[in-house]
Amino acid sequence: MHQAMVKIIIDRILSQFDSENRFCSDYLEVPLQQWEEWKRGSLAMQPEEMQKIKSLFSDYEWMLMQKIIKQTILFPEKRNYVVMEYKRVKSLIAKKWLQSGEATVELISQKDTYSKSPRAQSKEMINLKVSMEYGVWGYDDILEFSLPAVIQKQIEDSPVDLLEWVNENLTDTYVTNEDQE
Repeated sequence: MHQAMVKIIIDRILSQFDSENRFCSDYLEVPLQQWEEWKRGSLAMQPEEMQKIKSLFSDYEWMLMQKIIKQTILFPEKRNYVVMEYKRVKSLIAKKWLQSGEATVELISQKDTYSKSPRAQSKEMINLKVSMEYGVWGYDDILEFSLPAVIQKQIEDSPVDLLEWVNENLTDTYVTNEDQE
């Protein structure tokens, strides 16, 4: 179970940071050795450190990760492709939200988002943010997708709007991006 969670967390880290080393030094503020021991399951992180890790995900994404991890217990073969399954299910949920007409979608350039943050990257990325709002402050559900920046140009040049692009292309683009890294 721990290793499935580690794989999903590392995927998120590498979508937001240049490397695990940079994540450890600039964001988590722990030695790389401590991080490696935690990944192996031989060391527990302090609650403050776990909170920093958890903050890489929205509340909804963290809950989804827990559900995916439970699936790996029931179906051990899913451990081999847990990151791809997490991304696939996450994109399917986003599409369902958007098809309901209740969700919003927003394209965010990572240059704007992370320029003043230690989460700097060497590769250009954009964030696609899908939100389900309930009208009560603090209870919105959010899914974020890190995609190659070239996707923004494709969307801008496309004859369809952002919502249609997400419905038609999100799953393939997001899950395929995982396979190429």
